[in-house]
Amino acid sequence: MKIALIAHDRKKDNLVQFAIAYQNILQEHTLYATGTTGQRVIEATGLEVTRFRSGPLGGDQQIGAMIANNDMDMVVFFRDPLTAQPHEPDVSALIRLCDVYQVPLATNMGTAEILLKGLQEGFVDWRLIQERRN
Repeated sequence: MKIALIAHDRKKDNLVQFAIAYQNILQEHTLYATGTTGQRVIEATGLEVTRFRSGPLGGDQQIGAMIANNDMDMVVFFRDPLTAQPHEPDVSALIRLCDVYQVPLATNMGTAEILLKGLQEGFVDWRLIQERRN
């Protein structure tokens, strides 16, 4: 599965802790991330992560393009709901694309944990069936 890892600045530490805790699951999949988040995950875990641009510089849109092309299977996006984001339209577009293309999306640690545990148990294998993606 292809999994995107994204975190707003105040949530990057949480995402790094999450990646460390679930490294054994994440290492079995292809990981993508926005710029700084990806670098921090790589440094903390040694996992292989394809990095895109920073979110405000287009990284969210790069991941969104993968979703629109049915080339992303899950998104873990630790959002900061208490801080205004200058690229909020990009964030909203990314979330909308997840809904349109039925891509599982976690916006907090609790939901992300459930998604990864479900992934480990095979509950997301329907994403592997191309006809079910549309």
